[in-house]
Amino acid sequence: MLTVETPKDLLQHVGRELGPSAWIVVDQAMIDRFADATGDHQWIHVDVERARREMPGGKTIAHGYLTLSLIPRMAATLLEITRRGRGINYGSNKIRFISPVPAGSRVRLRQRIVNAEEVPGNGIRVTSEMTVEVEGQERPALVAEVIGIRYA
Repeated sequence: MLTVETPKDLLQHVGRELGPSAWIVVDQAMIDRFADATGDHQWIHVDVERARREMPGGKTIAHGYLTLSLIPRMAATLLEITRRGRGINYGSNKIRFISPVPAGSRVRLRQRIVNAEEVPGNGIRVTSEMTVEVEGQERPALVAEVIGIRYA
């Protein structure tokens, strides 16, 4: 874990790679809860029996946005700012869902700080490349360039 005192300290860590995070299991119960929360009940995510018959690998797969939504949880274990007021999600420049996350898989995160710049209000806008890896798969599940602002 990278620990810095203030958001401004991130300016000196541009280019730094963080991680990997600990593994998180993406099980069918998590997938089903996400389907309920979003209303996306496409069979490839929630129909275990049909997936057993028709999906490569015989398993349901996590929603891409479920995988994306796990980034904050895993990123919190990679970077700590001890004197931070608040942080906000500023958006994303690019998100690519590269390979599926089969139910029961373990995923983890690697983060690379791409850019950090000062913004009004004593904040630092941080752009990071986030790569979610799936245990046992060569290709990552997703790569996303995300932006957040951390305020002192």
